[in-house]
Amino acid sequence: MGVYQYRDLKKPSGGLKHLVHKRKRRYAMGELFVPAVLEEKEEKIIKRSTGGNLKVSLRKVSRAIVTDKKGKSKVAKILNVLSTPSNREYAKRNIITKGAIIQTSEGKARVTSRPGQDGVVNAVLIEE
Repeated sequence: MGVYQYRDLKKPSGGLKHLVHKRKRRYAMGELFVPAVLEEKEEKIIKRSTGGNLKVSLRKVSRAIVTDKKGKSKVAKILNVLSTPSNREYAKRNIITKGAIIQTSEGKARVTSRPGQDGVVNAVLIEE
């Protein structure tokens, strides 16, 4: 199901009588939020976007690329979602978003990527 994202349904401002009517177009459609959930088996969805480009979206995640202060990166297993700044209910449901603090096999880390749009979970270790 798509979400229409044009502004032509809103009230005009600045003394305008009305906006020029636009037809709904496919390129003006967005999508509903589908979260990246912590599970054992990983699942990615590849979608075609404008210009023939491809977008990779994560649906189920089990691993993250964790970087430490020295700049070394490792692939670590995600154990738990501790907190999420966008919605505290997401931590209870193990949904990973940007800014979420996750418990990995390397330690606590903050997610720096957008898993639903980047197709990967990148994180930076937090010093305790």
